[in-house]
Amino acid sequence: MNALDYFSFQIFPYLALAVFLIGSWARFDHAAYTWRTGSSQLLSGKWMRLGSNWFHVGVITILLGHLVGLLTPHALYEPFITAGQKQLLAMVVGGIFGVIAFVGLTVLLLRRLFNPRIRATSAARDILVLVLLYAQLILGLASIFVSAGHLDGVQMTKLAEWAQHIVTFRPGAAGYIADAHWIYKAHVFLGMVLVLIFPFTRLVHIWSIPLSYLTRPYQVVRKRPAPLDYSGR
Repeated sequence: MNALDYFSFQIFPYLALAVFLIGSWARFDHAAYTWRTGSSQLLSGKWMRLGSNWFHVGVITILLGHLVGLLTPHALYEPFITAGQKQLLAMVVGGIFGVIAFVGLTVLLLRRLFNPRIRATSAARDILVLVLLYAQLILGLASIFVSAGHLDGVQMTKLAEWAQHIVTFRPGAAGYIADAHWIYKAHVFLGMVLVLIFPFTRLVHIWSIPLSYLTRPYQVVRKRPAPLDYSGR
């Protein structure tokens, strides 16, 4: 294992998590009014429902799948499902919802880049986070094809061991990923980058989403009514 792998997968995850937690707390404490998504629907509602809904459904499912898949000890699911079956399940579910999130994010990114009104009110960090999420989704979908070349579940088990070693502060985490395919390494590293920049972007609104968000009505935007004609015509 070289020094770059050690830094990227043993030290950098803790730096990213520290900035994630401390930065989120500091932003909420000192800039609570920026704790929002900054929706662009008021500027243009075209394609908003499709892009937003598909992206959120896809990415929330993927995040939950990653948390369960990576942080559940192998001994808990071993009596019910093999490592290979777990990998195949992750490939199918991740592929379906990855495509859903990819379509939604494509719509959102195109709106942000090519709608003049939205582009004019977009900060550089808004576009940056969408581009990074886009790259992360592409890497995730590409990893499915790499995983198809070895369906024994060994690599997926190693990645889970890496994540579990990190969250339990055990040494030797980087050793589980040092010899992994570069697609996996890039996917994990970019994920940590997104964790690192989380407090400084609109992603912080994830902290404040109540459970009722999932069932609330979609934001209704009404056009201004035409002025009344008092001329008698």
